[in-house]
Amino acid sequence: MDPVAFKIFGIEIMWYGVFISLGVLLGIVIALKECRRTGFKEDNLLDFLLIAIPTAIVGARAYYVIFSWDFYRQNPSEIINIRHGGLAIHGALIAGVIVGILFCKKRKINVLELLDIVMPSVALGQAIGRWGNYVNQEAYGGPTNLPWGIIVNGQKVHPTFLYESVMNIIVFIFLLWFRKNKKTTHGQVFALYMILYSVVRFFVEGLRTDSLMFMGMRVAQLISILSIIAGIGLWIYLKKKKPLNQ
Repeated sequence: MDPVAFKIFGIEIMWYGVFISLGVLLGIVIALKECRRTGFKEDNLLDFLLIAIPTAIVGARAYYVIFSWDFYRQNPSEIINIRHGGLAIHGALIAGVIVGILFCKKRKINVLELLDIVMPSVALGQAIGRWGNYVNQEAYGGPTNLPWGIIVNGQKVHPTFLYESVMNIIVFIFLLWFRKNKKTTHGQVFALYMILYSVVRFFVEGLRTDSLMFMGMRVAQLISILSIIAGIGLWIYLKKKKPLNQ
């Protein structure tokens, strides 16, 4: 599949960017709807996103470059070239959370409330963005004979982008349901996202053939384990607090 979606004034617009942009736009719409439901100021959300989105892109690229430094050390001009892919969601999440903490401290906003609003949108954005990996013929798994395998370089392989996309849709739907129907405290949606997405990523990563590695271990699996532990710890802590709607 041609990675170029279309051209504007001779500039190639890549499918990878189209899918990421679509995921971001839909996520913003859903987050704004949640602001109206809960009374959270929309201006605060939009101001946060104006800072967080570009910062997350930088974080995603920096994370990928750091753990692929052997290549980028030899090809420094490629460090800022994201048109061929090379964005790591864990880097984006880390950068986004750091920005959220600093932003909320300055605005005197509860950071856990803000994170609860945006995390379902993040899951949806990830689900949509993964299709950019399909177009770029990346983020696929090892050989398989399963009927839903895809052909890459003449070999049928696991469509790990599809596995993660479908499971992220399920995470997204569950988080929306939980947020709307359960008696919660600020931070529980965020904790659930950390646990559920990390479980998804841990198992999907085990099938991939292009994992970022550190000391012989898959970086995404290490981060996923730490996130699961942190998410469970946060959940236990928050369960001791009185629900907001009681």
